[in-house]
Amino acid sequence: MASKFMQQFAKKKTVVKRSSKKYLEEALYTNLLSNGGEEKNVRANMNQFIKSDKSVFKWEVGHTLKILRSRKLYGSALKLSETTERRGFNKTVSDQAIHLDLIAKAKGIAAAEEYFINLPESSKNHLTYGALLNCYCKESMTEKAHSLFEKMKELNLEISSMSYNSLFTLSLKNGLPVAIPPLIKEMKASDIMPDIYTYNVWMRALAAMNDISGVERVLDEMKRDGRVAADWTTYSNLASIYADTGLFDKAEKALKELESKNSRRELSAYQFLITLYGRTGNLLEVHRVWRSLKLAFKKTANLSYLNMIQALVKLNDLPGAEKCFQEWSLNCSTYDLRIANALIGAYLREASVTSVEKAGMLKKQAQRRGAKLNAKTWEHYLDYYLKKGKFESVVKSIDNAITVGRGNGEKWIPSPEVIEKVLQHFEENKDVAGAERFLEVLKKSKDELGASVFESLVRTYAAVGKKSPIMQRRIKMEKVLLREAGLKLLDEISSE
Repeated sequence: MASKFMQQFAKKKTVVKRSSKKYLEEALYTNLLSNGGEEKNVRANMNQFIKSDKSVFKWEVGHTLKILRSRKLYGSALKLSETTERRGFNKTVSDQAIHLDLIAKAKGIAAAEEYFINLPESSKNHLTYGALLNCYCKESMTEKAHSLFEKMKELNLEISSMSYNSLFTLSLKNGLPVAIPPLIKEMKASDIMPDIYTYNVWMRALAAMNDISGVERVLDEMKRDGRVAADWTTYSNLASIYADTGLFDKAEKALKELESKNSRRELSAYQFLITLYGRTGNLLEVHRVWRSLKLAFKKTANLSYLNMIQALVKLNDLPGAEKCFQEWSLNCSTYDLRIANALIGAYLREASVTSVEKAGMLKKQAQRRGAKLNAKTWEHYLDYYLKKGKFESVVKSIDNAITVGRGNGEKWIPSPEVIEKVLQHFEENKDVAGAERFLEVLKKSKDELGASVFESLVRTYAAVGKKSPIMQRRIKMEKVLLREAGLKLLDEISSE
């Protein structure tokens, strides 16, 4: 009560009335996230901010970093953190822990380890150690994670629930949910209080061991303990567990609890409700929550439209998805290709003549609106042509996907399963030219094609009875080791 009373006298954080000569006129996060907040736009805005040499308040740097991290814009977040440090912003140990995490995500673990080693000894406390531990766990570096955790114990560093939570996440990623209950026991013995995440991951571990009654006992323990109040994430987690096991009635009861806990009207809660009601097959509730979401926010975000369209597509409500898409398309300030891709994928999976035509028209509309097609667009076409057995178009789709790359700028590589299917087709149809063309496409995305690719190529040559005097040299240059059967066929096709 007293703290609420004092809050009314606290100085409100604002950028209003600050000098536009010295400071950025608008809040930093508003400036960087203008133009829809896409990665390339954020990078461009970041470069403009750096060139402007305008100042900002430290609190808005922290707030902006939080937003950029939540959007997985780690490169831009790291650049901001580095820029403000060069401009004289002193980093607290907490800031250094965040910086370490950003380095790991943007530049890799080795760079993060180097940053940690070079920190002053006074900065090597539970925060920076905990950040490095979390990085190891995220990258499934099990040995390093456990070694660092033991060192934290040896140094008598303060170990919180966050460090244990990192180990819990690692155990789940490694498919070892059985490792979590003993760690919970260790936590309790050390009198370390669990938090919401601890309870959520504990429940997921028990669910992974098919112990649903155990999941419910954890929830009951949480309620009895009373120190950690269940929030909407607790019931989102519970509903997901029930939905996974087909307990849809229990899932929907949990979703009602989720709604009752969302008193702050958090967007993520609405999005989970839509997704989870979709998983229970309840189309009416999906539409009801969508109406509630739109009433709760003045502007409906692109991400919300994407989430809704994906849910409707999974429920086979294509007319509803189309209506939602049209509403978004007419009102959006930034054309988000992810939304168009969701509908393109739905059309191509339906695979009727009309739906395929609609997919083509939507693809052209996206391009007219300034969107650049990405690998996801061509993945949908790739899947469609694979099902139709149109392998010339499959190879063309793979080539297009490799050329444009992923939406975040990363390289796109076809899956081993797709590569195998395409090679098998050319092998069965004795199509040497087709196989060779496919290898040329693959080389654009893969530095090393591997033994299985060349063994298939050799089998294709052998099936046709075609000779290749240079094949042995090609395989040697690629540093590929063929198996015995492949070597035998290689000798056959190489001999004059």
